[in-house]
Amino acid sequence: MKKSYRMKAKIWLYPGDTAWHFASVGEKHAAVIKKAHGAHARGFGSLPVRATVGKTSWDTSIFPDKKSGTYLLPLKLAIRRKEGIADGDIILLTLEVRV
Repeated sequence: MKKSYRMKAKIWLYPGDTAWHFASVGEKHAAVIKKAHGAHARGFGSLPVRATVGKTSWDTSIFPDKKSGTYLLPLKLAIRRKEGIADGDIILLTLEVRV
């Protein structure tokens, strides 16, 4: 079952000596996604998704974050460069859960 979710998300940089950037799925969307698709979770509780930001779409996974109780979407450097995304930006994000 494929289902799409559209949301705004703030980009943040993982604290420490890494350059990992993430978008956090909002709590309401995360609860709906978990309820609808959580039984299909894979390793580390991940869910496969097709993410779209701007004109760029890619296959990846979202990962549950115990601290925030939501899901995290990692954003690779190539995606951030292509869409001009930086730490602190607010993006419009579409996630198509692919389970």
